[in-house]
Amino acid sequence: MMKNPNTKKRTVAFVCRECGGESIRWSGQCPHCRAWNTLEELQVSPSQRSPAPAPRVVPITEVELEAEPRLVLAWDELNRVLGGGVVRGSLVLLGGEPGVGKSTLLMHLAAQAGGKVLYASGEESAQQVGMRARRLGVSDPRLLLLAETDLERVMAAIEAEAPAIAIVDSIQTVSDPALEAGPGSVTQVRQASSRLMRAAKESGVSIFVVGHVTKEGAIAGPRLLEHMVDTVLYLEGERSQEFRVLRAAKNRFGSTEEIGIFTMTDSGMEEVSDPSRALLGDLREVPGTAVLATLEGTRPLLVELQSLVSPTPFGLPRRSATGIDLNRLHMIVAVLEKRGRLSLGASDVFVNVAGGIRVQEPAADLGLALAIAGNLRERALPPGTVVVGELGLAGEVRRVGGIERRLQEAARRGFRQAIVPRGAAAPSGLRTLPVADLAEAMAAAFGEGAR
Repeated sequence: MMKNPNTKKRTVAFVCRECGGESIRWSGQCPHCRAWNTLEELQVSPSQRSPAPAPRVVPITEVELEAEPRLVLAWDELNRVLGGGVVRGSLVLLGGEPGVGKSTLLMHLAAQAGGKVLYASGEESAQQVGMRARRLGVSDPRLLLLAETDLERVMAAIEAEAPAIAIVDSIQTVSDPALEAGPGSVTQVRQASSRLMRAAKESGVSIFVVGHVTKEGAIAGPRLLEHMVDTVLYLEGERSQEFRVLRAAKNRFGSTEEIGIFTMTDSGMEEVSDPSRALLGDLREVPGTAVLATLEGTRPLLVELQSLVSPTPFGLPRRSATGIDLNRLHMIVAVLEKRGRLSLGASDVFVNVAGGIRVQEPAADLGLALAIAGNLRERALPPGTVVVGELGLAGEVRRVGGIERRLQEAARRGFRQAIVPRGAAAPSGLRTLPVADLAEAMAAAFGEGAR
């Protein structure tokens, strides 16, 4: 019996949920990214396609370089992270821990769109979404609600309504009924993302999708999901804390170094127009605290760093860091012991950045070192002092980028002096204490007796 050549033969592939790589057979380790137990079975149905005509290529000198049209929102914090506004026809992925405020933030975004917005919820009913909108004060009739998990119906609604922005909450709940895999699987997430991306590019509708995160902090589903979208945003913060930080991990239309800061209130979120003032709060000059002048993208921020050095009753001292990389803390403690001649081997060291902000740049090294040294010796930094500088393994203080903008922000906030690397120029109204190494920095911070 002869086989029909036009019959579609279903095959099986195994796809890694971390990197999206495909394999012809299952194994315990992905051959592409070397991750363990990440391969999932995928049903593949190849289609018969006729050869496509050769596409028209364009010389790079003839490419039109007009800026992408953007929808500018009312909140400058959102516009900053998105690169200036919402790009028409873009696909944006928003991730964050459960309860951090992803749906609340998107509801505020929908209210600021100034046009028709389609909110497709796969996790809540239309009544639940409507109750949230009422609590947030959103009552625009141009906000359309759709409680649906069928991808076909969501796509049909986007095509029929042609909104300016479509929101899918969440990508792990929608599924294509033509596929056998369940919602949230590698197959369904990849299919939904691919179709939403194609719809955004063809119709010009800007689509926001919500993604769940794993306990490791990464967006659940295949790593291919983050590669397919135009922008990846992470909303960070603790439920018990007031501030929320919106950070771009990927942005094809802007910088990934910008952040937006918001506060969570009983009536929803509010943008923080002056982050330095909000983060510093009621600043007190006590041993173990230091004010850092950090730089997030183009924005200078002043944050308070707190440290606590306490004798340990156990043989192995603890090192704990919140808002600071733990490996960076280990390095600073080692430099303090070796170059600063401080004895920290029998003490626990705890470090915290007030307000739930995460500081990643090396410019916080010097402030971290002085905060730990001050708490150990019960010496507070002089009032009105800000600290900037990177600390090397030899104890040298290195220059950092954007020093002028950092010091201008400190002067604007009323600080009177700054401990900075040598060669930094000070704006008017701010006195600088240039230092070359850790010994000079400790002397400038705590007096000559600190050498």
